[in-house]
Amino acid sequence: MDQPIGVIDSGVGGLTVAKELMRQLPKEEFVYLGDTKRCPYGPRPKEEVVNFTWEMVRFLQLKKIKMLVIACNTATAFTLQQLKEQLDIPVIGVIQPGARSAIKVSKNLHIGVIGTEGTIKSKAYTNALQHINPDIWVNALSCPPFVPLVEQGLFRGDKAEHVVRETLEPMKNANHIDTLILGCTHYPLLKETIQKVMGDDITVISSGDETAQEVSVILDYYGRLYEGNRPPRHKFYTTGDANLFRDIADTWFEERISHVGTITLGD
Repeated sequence: MDQPIGVIDSGVGGLTVAKELMRQLPKEEFVYLGDTKRCPYGPRPKEEVVNFTWEMVRFLQLKKIKMLVIACNTATAFTLQQLKEQLDIPVIGVIQPGARSAIKVSKNLHIGVIGTEGTIKSKAYTNALQHINPDIWVNALSCPPFVPLVEQGLFRGDKAEHVVRETLEPMKNANHIDTLILGCTHYPLLKETIQKVMGDDITVISSGDETAQEVSVILDYYGRLYEGNRPPRHKFYTTGDANLFRDIADTWFEERISHVGTITLGD
């Protein structure tokens, strides 16, 4: 099926998922929309996040997408079920794949989760983990400074390490976690710094790999995989600064991305 896959996020964080999707599904075209102007979503009320998410979805519907990936944990927590019920295309979030990934690698079933305030308050990861295995012990921590760091392009260096170390102090003191879920798609951009702060004995998990595998399986099941030979032409859109978005995307993808457009959502 020669239609693009839509990917939405509150900003640049979903690029971590998009990169893995493009690696595992090299024939597919992707249309990415990051709402950088209104980022972060984590501190916002649920109703506002739902409204913003629907605005992004409606824009991508105009692009005739064949599947939607919600690459924002907060939006996944608040809108996934509603979108699944109301859209006539497959919809996937990043929370279930992230939870499954962590359970695969944890040896003692003591799992830490870091995310935005909205994601942590929703208990979406705790519920997902304990639904799979009720014996899992979860320690969850919201990390409000992380998304602004990433949106400014500050992934490494002294400032990033200072903020990460200070924010993760309560998690470092948590009892015996052996696995840490990056419960926000912005956080993998800080993974190197987070790993350094947490130490090598902690396995740091992001949901991109598992999410991409699930997208592939779903497209195959519904007969929607692209089987032609045209080269993919990915398109990226932002509601904020296109130059900053492109700089961060180029750094993360390690190549120049060709199309970045600026759009306006809402009022």
